[in-house]
Amino acid sequence: MTAALVWGAGAAYAFMPQAGTWVVTSEVDGKPGRGLAIDVQNDTLLMQMYAYESNSQPTFYLAVGNVKDNVATAPLMRYTGGRFFGSNARSGVEAGSAGNMTIRFTSGTTGFVQFPNEPEKAIARFQFGYPAQTESLRGFWVFNSIGSEGVYTDVVELTSALGATANGNGLLASANGLFGCEHQVRGNLAGNVFCVKINNSGTVLRSYVMVYSVNDGEGYSVTAGSSSQQMLLIRRITDPRGTGTGLVYKSDEAPAASPAALVQALEHAAAQGLQP
Repeated sequence: MTAALVWGAGAAYAFMPQAGTWVVTSEVDGKPGRGLAIDVQNDTLLMQMYAYESNSQPTFYLAVGNVKDNVATAPLMRYTGGRFFGSNARSGVEAGSAGNMTIRFTSGTTGFVQFPNEPEKAIARFQFGYPAQTESLRGFWVFNSIGSEGVYTDVVELTSALGATANGNGLLASANGLFGCEHQVRGNLAGNVFCVKINNSGTVLRSYVMVYSVNDGEGYSVTAGSSSQQMLLIRRITDPRGTGTGLVYKSDEAPAASPAALVQALEHAAAQGLQP
């Protein structure tokens, strides 16, 4: 089964859109324009939009509404009179609504929005730091596979570029060469990231197909010789620079002790007569 069939089957489910910067895809041209900041928590959507008035003055709007069946409708509220750089404490006040906007999500990173006086337009989470290239896969990843075969977890660091395969644009592998991932640009899995885990003999142990955005992804995995697909959840825990991506994980190790301190500690422990 291809990834397209798996993602198509998810259309009946509710999506929790990924929080962050979203864009109207047809308006992305590298120049200043409109953009959205979207966050959905539980069933509440909060969307901030930066845009322009008819007189070309920049402005922003705030929309808050409930998401049901992947759709939310809410008024785009204007605000004025708030604090500016260097001002004293001031509170903004509502200055009317530009009208209702309706947003519907087709996945955690894609959807459509209809603004007042405009037709519906496609939107997507803006991946400005992670293009679909080999180097975007660099870092530590956790692969959690859950299904009828049980729970499998692989923690790998992808560090070694090995060149492109027939259907991909560049394979990035672990240092031992037993795990690798690649963006697929042609074939049945085009648009997905495909990963394999092998043993020392080169035999495939498990395959992974995923779609990811920035640091999180989803997909399915298949054990070699099995036709059963397991749900796959992926999390990047360090970025390509080795910086932790989570809430509390720190990528910096504690300051190194001197070699003499390690020697002294070992001698002290040995002197205690510890028994195996």
